[in-house]
Amino acid sequence: MVIKQVNGAGARIPGAKSSQEARPVSERKLRLAFVVATKDRPQELRRMLASLAGQPCPPDQVVIVDASAEPVQAVAEDLPELRVKYLRHERPSAAAQRNAGIRAVAGDVDLIGFLDDDAVLAPGAIEAMMAFWEEAPADVGGAGFNLMNPTRGGLQGLKRSRLAERLGLYASTPGRVMPSGWQTLMGDVERTVFVEWLPSGASVWRRRVLEDVAFDEFFDGYSYVEDVDFSYRVSRRYRLAVVAAAGFYHYPALGGRRGAYYFGKVEARNRLYFVRKHGLSVSRCCLGIGIRMLMTLGTAVRHADVHGLGRAMGNCVGIVPGLLAQVRDGASGVM
Repeated sequence: MVIKQVNGAGARIPGAKSSQEARPVSERKLRLAFVVATKDRPQELRRMLASLAGQPCPPDQVVIVDASAEPVQAVAEDLPELRVKYLRHERPSAAAQRNAGIRAVAGDVDLIGFLDDDAVLAPGAIEAMMAFWEEAPADVGGAGFNLMNPTRGGLQGLKRSRLAERLGLYASTPGRVMPSGWQTLMGDVERTVFVEWLPSGASVWRRRVLEDVAFDEFFDGYSYVEDVDFSYRVSRRYRLAVVAAAGFYHYPALGGRRGAYYFGKVEARNRLYFVRKHGLSVSRCCLGIGIRMLMTLGTAVRHADVHGLGRAMGNCVGIVPGLLAQVRDGASGVM
């Protein structure tokens, strides 16, 4: 692993405030650092960093953990307004990259946040987040930014149906982790709410929480549901909140992703691993995966969508190891 402190000069992004224009970090009671795990998304990373640099209340440090095929160190040098530490990480894994970033954060930092490289903070988001933390009681362990452009439609109507809730598959209440292992999405909340899980793509945590709970590096590569696993473990000991006034936008990028078959395989494998790890309902999880797979397959057939077909095939393959492990555990009396 290569670590480099970046202080180089570069072109300013229009609208980004200089450190002289920003609120002095010395005025804050708490110090904040962000860890950014990135892979093959230089343009999205540049846009996200520009949204950080443009904040009236910028972070005290940004740690970029890069697993790109072509290193993006030059992007980190574009914004001298930010105090950036650049780490090269050879193995692509959002979970492992975040763990490495946590270890690299300066020792005087109180709060550590995570940002996905395809996220963009709304103006004043950090200021609102820090205002929340300066008043937060000690039992609050993490807080999420408020997603301003949630995905609408799709399977949301079915997921939030009474039948899905009765079966323990999903619920209309935001921020829950269901017996099936599926998490309910938050959307854009109108007031600050407390939840059972937080997306790691835009969240802030007490440092002491991260000293006790690390990301599970079973979730390698794309690391699907690694944030649900991490935050759900934290929620067993601390309260978690979504801060309504601290907005962000997510613009899902294609870069850094693999094919539909791979995603389908990881989607099923990781979900079942999470369910078994936390003692949730394997039968409900498999029912949920089966429903998702059949709906994906039906859509793929109707629209001649090879990507949907690949995802459904990946689901079939991905669910097998977890089911075999469940059978072995049942035969040996392990719960």
